[in-house]
Amino acid sequence: MKAQLLLLVLVPLSSALPLPSNDNHSRLLAEKYLRRFYNLPVGLQGTQTSSSDFQTKIKEMQRFFNLEVTGKLDDNTLNVMKEPRCGVQDVGEYNHFPRDLKWQTNTVTFRIINYTPDLKKSDVDRAIRTALNVWSEVTPLTFKKLYEGNADIMISFGTREHGDHNPFDGPDGLLAHAYPPGQGIGGDTHFDEDEHWTKDSSTYNLFIVAAHELGHALGMSHSSDPGALMYPVYSYATGYPLSVDDINGIQALYGPNPNQRKVKPKPDAPNKCDPMLSFDAVTELRGETIIFKDEFYWRLHPQMPEPQQTLIKSTWPSLSKKVDAAYENPEKDLVFIFSGIRMWALNGYNLVDGYPKYIHKLGLPKTVRKVDAAVHIRDTGKTLLFTEEDYWSYDEAAGTMDSGYPRSIEKDFPGMDDEVDAAAFHHGFLYFFHDHVQYEYSYTSRKVMRIMRTNSIFNC
Repeated sequence: MKAQLLLLVLVPLSSALPLPSNDNHSRLLAEKYLRRFYNLPVGLQGTQTSSSDFQTKIKEMQRFFNLEVTGKLDDNTLNVMKEPRCGVQDVGEYNHFPRDLKWQTNTVTFRIINYTPDLKKSDVDRAIRTALNVWSEVTPLTFKKLYEGNADIMISFGTREHGDHNPFDGPDGLLAHAYPPGQGIGGDTHFDEDEHWTKDSSTYNLFIVAAHELGHALGMSHSSDPGALMYPVYSYATGYPLSVDDINGIQALYGPNPNQRKVKPKPDAPNKCDPMLSFDAVTELRGETIIFKDEFYWRLHPQMPEPQQTLIKSTWPSLSKKVDAAYENPEKDLVFIFSGIRMWALNGYNLVDGYPKYIHKLGLPKTVRKVDAAVHIRDTGKTLLFTEEDYWSYDEAAGTMDSGYPRSIEKDFPGMDDEVDAAAFHHGFLYFFHDHVQYEYSYTSRKVMRIMRTNSIFNC
């Protein structure tokens, strides 16, 4: 059986520059990439692939990475192609390998051939065993450790060319790779010793990478769901690592665990280009835009080619898993986050000591149990807090609520809905989000200037 190589990578972010349309080198790079990962056919006698085939495969790749589907070799698409990444094709049926490559027995053996000096031997043993348990918890699989001889899954650490003719690339980039189930090298899992392996979030967490790679060793392919363990890009997260997509994929191969305890999988990540997408909260943070939705948030930055999506708990474990409202006070260099009757303060990405505090400390009455949206107007020094059909005005300098509030959203912002999910302020315009609609509201003219889809901010 021909083995297929799998590599887990950290995809760095890079700035966007326009791509010259006559850049033949970029076209050749793209064709090579699409042949390898998306079955782009080769032109007759090795000539350049037809434009229609090329455009079709570009669209397929853009859909997988949740890029804007243009069919063009734009800058964002080319940036992704240039990044180090997994060596297996991205698009496969049912999120596992075609032909259902799997172990034919429910008892799978593994052996750790050597150890990284970055961690204690016992820490490596624990990381591998815990990673295997992630998969056995939801399947009938059991894993038996061998200390000598040949095991189904042979685990090792190596650098550069390490014996399988698929060399690593030094620090960062390619983190690890694994082979799908089968004879010989099938199932074997290799980690790049040029990385620094940890049991926390300081660099690359061995447990997280091992759980991903061992998924490959069991027959799983990559998922296009950014919330899934089998998403090809590394990210550190706490809590139960499997999403519904991961569980469905592995159980399609092996079935469920008949003795499975009830587990709560990671939530499905929201799709930024879902036409019915709504936001929970929007805020600026030192030049970035942070958008909260369910248990996730997106980061948008002028130097990022694409929004970066992350679990809230991955960055702020002590925050509530759902955010109601957020705003930045740039004069204080603080971001305030609201969830229910509590609020937190961030300085950069760090939580400020002394929080959470009750939202009633701002002067809201005890009858208010949550803030729906919040936005700071730099021109006036006021922060508007929206609660159901009303809103309040908070004077940041005085630290008190302005008198005469609450006032009606519908009366003071004509043309708007009477409830707000999220709000932002840019260049004299307020942007109100409600359900899947975004309103551009002139703060000086007091009228709605444009109505757009909520996710137009993502160029969808």
